[in-house]
Amino acid sequence: MKTHNTILSAIALACMTATGAMAQNAVVAIAHVGPTSGPIAHLGKDNENGARLAVEELNAAGVTIGGKKVTLKLLVEDDAADPKQGTAVAQKLVDAKVAGVVGHMNSGTSIPASRIYSNADIPQVAPSVTNPKYTRQGFKTTFRVVADDAQLGGTMGRYAISTLKLKNVAVIDDRTAYGQGVADEFTKAVTAAGGTVVAKEFTTDKATDFSAILTSIKSKKPDLVFFGGMDSVAGPMLRQMKSLGLHAKLMGGDGICSEEFVKLAGNALSDNLVYCAQAGGVDAKDKPAYDAFKAKYKKRFGNDVQMYSPYTYDSVKLMVAAMVKADSSDPVKYLPALAATSYQGVTGLITFDSKGDIKNGALTLRTVKGGKLEDLAVIR
Repeated sequence: MKTHNTILSAIALACMTATGAMAQNAVVAIAHVGPTSGPIAHLGKDNENGARLAVEELNAAGVTIGGKKVTLKLLVEDDAADPKQGTAVAQKLVDAKVAGVVGHMNSGTSIPASRIYSNADIPQVAPSVTNPKYTRQGFKTTFRVVADDAQLGGTMGRYAISTLKLKNVAVIDDRTAYGQGVADEFTKAVTAAGGTVVAKEFTTDKATDFSAILTSIKSKKPDLVFFGGMDSVAGPMLRQMKSLGLHAKLMGGDGICSEEFVKLAGNALSDNLVYCAQAGGVDAKDKPAYDAFKAKYKKRFGNDVQMYSPYTYDSVKLMVAAMVKADSSDPVKYLPALAATSYQGVTGLITFDSKGDIKNGALTLRTVKGGKLEDLAVIR
């Protein structure tokens, strides 16, 4: 009987130990949302990979929150860069009670989704959203780790007139929140710098034929065509500009600042024909950490960084750092620590202003030479 009781006690102790271990190893779910289907899926997957690498590294190192070791779980969702799908995904993640969201990639999906996260008090850190409206809605849950369109479009406008010495520009946008936003800021800066906007046209983010608007623009004889939109549209647009004999430079925001654009533009490219600005930039002192990230990324995923995966990587890590500092993964409890964050990431120091925008955000001016993107300057 004594032996039987001893066995039962041992079993009970083992069960209690197992239960305690399970209680100690809590799971914290963080979501990433981006377009992993459709024409800009290469950019959405790039962002997702950055988030995945961050979670894998954090789990390997071990994360303790509130005295308990936790396992981070990355939930990934595809919004296809569609605002309706974006809000549906946002509600799904709210219902799943995620601790935080990194994304969405596009302004057009992030802005409507941000209201849903705000209503649920779930922090949202955007690694690539540039439309100023995103952080100007009065929500305490929205954060951005890159410069916005006011800086990006404004800098491009001033650069076109003051540095490139161009005078007449035509503006095309794709009618998305991102495309219109960056085109509007560019237009304002051109006018303020003394340039002339000779034409304003629009297309869609899924268009493939631009002959009508380009023919109309050609008659206005612009020195430059600015396109507010993505690489999947800009590449074919440049090829059609060449075939129509529209001899103007092409400029765009971060949406066209990719190797995919270079591939799509093909033989329509020539040196110093295309200029773009990427929201984000790394100063010389931060370059070693940034380069190390790119090497890790390539080893893990077998391809090069496209654009914003380093910022997604930093977004996940600073969000988890805020949880650790607050001793809680409860969104309401760690939100103040996130707002007050001072995080040294692979992209540099990240701190937020009262709106949730990154302080002293950088952007990188780039051009295409020898069939490759080349940095011109990092500007803050």
